[in-house]
Amino acid sequence: MARTRAQIARKHSTGAPPSGVPETQPQRQRSNGSLVVIAAAVAAMFLFWYFHLLALGQMTQLADGLTMPDMMIGGYDVGYVERLRTAMDDDARGQLSYLHKTAGTLFPLIFAFAWLLLIQLNTGNRRLRWVLWSPVLLFVVADLWENIAIDTVLAQATPGAGDVLLASTLTVLRWALLLASLVGGAVSVFGRRRTVQEEPDGDDAGTTARSR
Repeated sequence: MARTRAQIARKHSTGAPPSGVPETQPQRQRSNGSLVVIAAAVAAMFLFWYFHLLALGQMTQLADGLTMPDMMIGGYDVGYVERLRTAMDDDARGQLSYLHKTAGTLFPLIFAFAWLLLIQLNTGNRRLRWVLWSPVLLFVVADLWENIAIDTVLAQATPGAGDVLLASTLTVLRWALLLASLVGGAVSVFGRRRTVQEEPDGDDAGTTARSR
């Protein structure tokens, strides 16, 4: 008895899903990961606003209008630290130290979590992924170290030149690494979009070749 086309297809079927039907599990995982990235990024942006723009901005009122070292992108010297320390009393320095231990610690950690996951989801090449991860990881180290360095120089009766240089270098470095991290995240996102846009062209070309 002759077999129908459906019977022949079932006999020779390997159990693989038909071509052109997307697998839902990877898409679901990527969707869940994207939601986590968005939530962490929103939290990081809020902490950035609160710590840098609100809290540190208000701290200038306790320092005769002098800017906090964290916000001095170009760095600072011993003279500036001495003026700042003179303008701030013990309570003001304690409040700055408290900010460093709370919002100043949470921001780099949550930002790093969001950005590492963002790069993970959008970068398939392992070597490129580590290249893009590097400034994020270094930013966390520099930021947390900078908090300690600033508290140390402000606690000294006479700030040492070496300690001030270290704190200033870490401040400049953390801002540079933050910028590099943002650029790396943008590279991963736009790089994946370009790859996704090119894939249909490749599939269409393959389909055309098979039809010939």
